[in-house]
Amino acid sequence: MKEKKFSSSVEIAKPSDESTTRSPSEDNVQQQWQKVVRRRSFLTGISLAGASVTAGALSLKQLSAEPARSSHRLSKGDAALLRFAAAVELIEADLWQQYNELGGVQGGNPAYIAALSNLDGDMPQYIADNTDDEISHAAFLNAYLISRGAEPVDLDAFRTLPSSQATGAKDIGRLTNLLDLNVDLSWYTRYRSGKNPDLGAQFTGPFDIDHEPGIPLNDSDTPPNTAIPSASNQTPGSSFVGAAARMQAIANTAGFHFAFIEQGGSSLYPTLAFKATEPEVLRVFVSIGGVEIDHFSLWHDKAGNAVAQPLALLKDPITGLTFPDLNALHSELDQTNLILPEPCDFISKDLPQCSVIRPTTTRNGGAVATIKAFTDDLLFKGQSDGFFTLINRLAVEADSVPGGF
Repeated sequence: MKEKKFSSSVEIAKPSDESTTRSPSEDNVQQQWQKVVRRRSFLTGISLAGASVTAGALSLKQLSAEPARSSHRLSKGDAALLRFAAAVELIEADLWQQYNELGGVQGGNPAYIAALSNLDGDMPQYIADNTDDEISHAAFLNAYLISRGAEPVDLDAFRTLPSSQATGAKDIGRLTNLLDLNVDLSWYTRYRSGKNPDLGAQFTGPFDIDHEPGIPLNDSDTPPNTAIPSASNQTPGSSFVGAAARMQAIANTAGFHFAFIEQGGSSLYPTLAFKATEPEVLRVFVSIGGVEIDHFSLWHDKAGNAVAQPLALLKDPITGLTFPDLNALHSELDQTNLILPEPCDFISKDLPQCSVIRPTTTRNGGAVATIKAFTDDLLFKGQSDGFFTLINRLAVEADSVPGGF
């Protein structure tokens, strides 16, 4: 059956400014209004009998009424794009739930909460909110797929990874691993550079975070009642020792991991949106993608506090990782408060530089690239072959949808 094509443009009559002189012909205004009614299906049924409608009387409420929902089945391509988005949101919801159990506003690990609060006093609330957002994204996308006659995504069979054994964590199976992470920090340099990976640029991070936990492992490693100093000029990060230094290093790693995860979503959703064939599906991707960008901006700011005074130069006593003082380098590629995307090459190096999300090509920011980044992060460490078979199939199906870049 031939798929119905949707027009992306809708003509909407605008109320006239009150200072504009009205037309002397009320009949002409009525004729124009009837045309608008015929063009906008959601206004069908409004009776104009006996009414003298003028341009100044048009109701903004009527003109902004929600368009009718699409009821036909999704195209194969749109369904593939939505299924991959649903899978990613289930993955993100899983990892954020782990962070929230330990460090959220109702989290159960006091020392971890105190260490996160050295990055920002509102960190627990932000973690809780980000968790709620990702859970809502996953639930909506699966419900939307079902409502449009498409198969949802179920990853419950792969909730087999071990949980943290620290106070506050639920002892349940997980989709994701946060106990041993390699956090890619190339995004930190990328968003301060005038170059663009979509035009061939490559980046390295300002330092390496390898094999660090993002959450407390257990109470022996980091007792939940450990006193965490409040970082200040009098008690800088470099003075932290023992379990307090270890817990702060874990919190610092989490801060950078938050930003890494959300910058990935910031790039992924544009690549999906470029391929959507139906306006309503495009609306879904653009609307959720904007929230991912908001998340990234928030965590970009907080991560910088781990590598700025007074918290900078903290050393993990177990792994030896030191969080450097990036501001001491006096370079714009490292400066911690430069959190807004630097204008960069975009579309063509012959055009003026522009502040944009990057990358936004399928090759660099699409579904397969997203899963590779998560895998390199060790987010799926310990997952089964069955999981990788499924998640890679969903990624390839999404990237194979025609369109986009």
